[in-house]
Amino acid sequence: MTSPASIARRGIMFVLSSPSGAGKTTISKLMLAADSNLHISISVTTRAPRPGEVNGKDYIFVSKETFADMIMNGEFYEHAKVFDHYYGTPKKNVLDQLSKGHDVLFDIDWQGTRQLKTTERRDLVSVFILPPSIAELEQRLRKRAQDSDDVVRGRMQKCSDEISHWDEYDYVVVNHDIDDALKRVMAILHAERVRRTRQEGLVTFVDGLMTEFNAPK
Repeated sequence: MTSPASIARRGIMFVLSSPSGAGKTTISKLMLAADSNLHISISVTTRAPRPGEVNGKDYIFVSKETFADMIMNGEFYEHAKVFDHYYGTPKKNVLDQLSKGHDVLFDIDWQGTRQLKTTERRDLVSVFILPPSIAELEQRLRKRAQDSDDVVRGRMQKCSDEISHWDEYDYVVVNHDIDDALKRVMAILHAERVRRTRQEGLVTFVDGLMTEFNAPK
């Protein structure tokens, strides 16, 4: 008889979004380290790598010409321009993972999330991460020491627009403390995995239970 742990289910497209510096990238990395069934959707971008970033692991770095070709060929779920650079979510790896019942994590902004919703709403779960305050958000950006003062100011100016889309998401988590925020996001993931409509093998499992129940004693 099928065990509960082996009941077939569809994979989840799990989206994390936040204004820059609110913690979505840190939470994403911690989630991936904690859960072997969760796989990152590696975005394609036209921006240059930051210190320590690896092509094919953190992002797929391409030229603007290559990015344009990928759009023309329909290779993206979604794509957007952010801070003068282009970002896109390639389809192939995501579809491969979902077909295996694996969950795919998306570290994307509200524009990308809105585009995904137009075609993939059934399997999409979206979470927005908010900072505890604007002052704390700016402090976190400056602590990264990866961007110039001008870039930090530009990100802060865009923060209000990003936060204004919080109510388009299924869940909202305020990142007062990274460990607490991680626990809340992981709880959302675990709950969504056992949603009845997502467990495609549940009917077969329950039929097996009823057959066992009605079998001659």
